[in-house]
Amino acid sequence: MAVDERLVRQIVRQICTAKTAPRKSGRAFPVIPVAVSARHVHLCRKDMDTLFGAGSELHPVKTLMGGQFAAKEQVTIVGPSLRPIEKVRVLGPLRKQTQVEISATDAYQLKVKAPVRPSGRLKGSAGITIVGPKGVVKLEEGCIIANRHIHMSPADAERFGVRDGELVNTLAEGERRTLFYGVQVRVDPKFTLEMHIDTDDANSLGRGGIHEVTMLKRDQVVVG
Repeated sequence: MAVDERLVRQIVRQICTAKTAPRKSGRAFPVIPVAVSARHVHLCRKDMDTLFGAGSELHPVKTLMGGQFAAKEQVTIVGPSLRPIEKVRVLGPLRKQTQVEISATDAYQLKVKAPVRPSGRLKGSAGITIVGPKGVVKLEEGCIIANRHIHMSPADAERFGVRDGELVNTLAEGERRTLFYGVQVRVDPKFTLEMHIDTDDANSLGRGGIHEVTMLKRDQVVVG
């Protein structure tokens, strides 16, 4: 008797969907709000003085997660292409080491070989030049493409059954349904629940973008 391959595929699809879809009762898959993180710069005290003047301070214009803020101050970044990107926002407060976070599209324009890294992991990263109103800073390293990551509190981590540093997958529904692999979980008491993606990821999802994703453990399968 001939096997109806189409029927077999349909049955397998239904079984997989039943195993992976959230239940109407019981614990559903975690839903995570999403924020788009545009290119920005974190400065150390020394570089702040060089770029904006000795003793200068950042002026907050918007409060962000974990005690951070978007500042009024902006800089220009320049790479080997000599095609500058202007009006790059500085985030505060000041840090121990200057860090520039860009997208892959920015890296192509600047012609810098920025690696995908967690924030703060700067050893061996790309060099870049920062231009401010009072001076210029040339970094030998410090420019990265930030990895996709989820901020959450310890309570959220316990509720979702994940730990700091764990890698999960997230599913974005919408015009261009996308599964993000290897999203890093970052846990801190100061964090609120939010996944951060860069502008390249946001643009790839279609005109409407996304406002939330569903978190999946890495061994969970998505079909359909």
